[in-house]
Amino acid sequence: MDADTFAQLEDQLDRYVSERLIPAEDMVEEADDIPPDIVSEFKAMGLFGLSVPEAYGGLGLTMAEEAALVRVLCRASITFRSLIGTTVGIGSQGIMIDGTAAQKAEWLPRFASGEAIASFALTEPGAGSDAASLRCSAVREGDFYRINGTKRYITNAPRATVFTLMARTEPETKGAGGISAFIVPADTPGISLGKPDRKMGQRGAKTCDVILEDVLVPAANIIGGVPGQGFRTAMKVLDRGRIHIAAVALGMADRLRQMALDYAREREQFGSRIGDFQLVQAMLADIEVDRLTIAALLERTARRFDAGLASNMECSVLKLHASEAVGRIADRAVQIFGGAGYMAEYKVERFYRDVRLLRIYEGTSQIQQTIIAKAMLRESN
Repeated sequence: MDADTFAQLEDQLDRYVSERLIPAEDMVEEADDIPPDIVSEFKAMGLFGLSVPEAYGGLGLTMAEEAALVRVLCRASITFRSLIGTTVGIGSQGIMIDGTAAQKAEWLPRFASGEAIASFALTEPGAGSDAASLRCSAVREGDFYRINGTKRYITNAPRATVFTLMARTEPETKGAGGISAFIVPADTPGISLGKPDRKMGQRGAKTCDVILEDVLVPAANIIGGVPGQGFRTAMKVLDRGRIHIAAVALGMADRLRQMALDYAREREQFGSRIGDFQLVQAMLADIEVDRLTIAALLERTARRFDAGLASNMECSVLKLHASEAVGRIADRAVQIFGGAGYMAEYKVERFYRDVRLLRIYEGTSQIQQTIIAKAMLRESN
């Protein structure tokens, strides 16, 4: 996208965040849902198609451009981002990266318009960080696979039109090698949903179990048409997703910084505004250091990704730093607010709870540390 057009899009989204989404945050928190009119507005703005190529009706943004818009969007509660997150990212990118021409033609235009909402079904009751141990089975029966199993904590499952679903097609192959990625329409007979999860934060973002009982899926629905490649597809998708999550963290860091700064200017104690106290200034400074280092690392990693350079370790470094840093920023913001920071009406405690999940999904901080250390050891040989 040319620079002027992108700047207009970024400015439009910034105004929408300020005028529409931030005022709607309390309503979404109380209702634990995003109202249908906001969903329609997201579709009209093309937000579901950020990462879909223009040839399929999307905006065709680079990773750096997508990150910039996600940062703006996440000045508002990151619950709103959850509406598009799986469709823009891990739910659709398996098809985008490894799908057949027919699979892309069928699904990418529908994702771009928001007609279809994608969800990524990998995690299971016994398989989280150890994704290669998943037990959901897919048994070949002629031109179909019969899938049985349960997926857990699946974001956007209640809204999903289609699942990118990982299942074991080769039970004799242990670990990652026997896993295939399937395109499974959500209305396929045999699929049912568990109760909505009650979460620490991000009210309005929908997650639940997905139960599959004798679900018949055409063999042609294996992403790329080749069994046994699903884990590799998932790992490719997660690199991009980790950059996206860092942009989420940065948008929330921007919001928390402004809230902490405004409160430090306005709140008075001992006859002075608290922003004049050196220990409060130290916390503000730490917030800024963490925020700016997220921004610098995000820009570097996104541009490296867009250039097609190997960036697996860099994506893990970015995701680890950004998710941990925004947690520290949220903690300091609560501390600056003092007793008010613990009260729901000031919102800062809500954001403190919301950002906690960033250190868990798309790979926990500990998984990122493992990826980074292993890469370092390989490079040192």
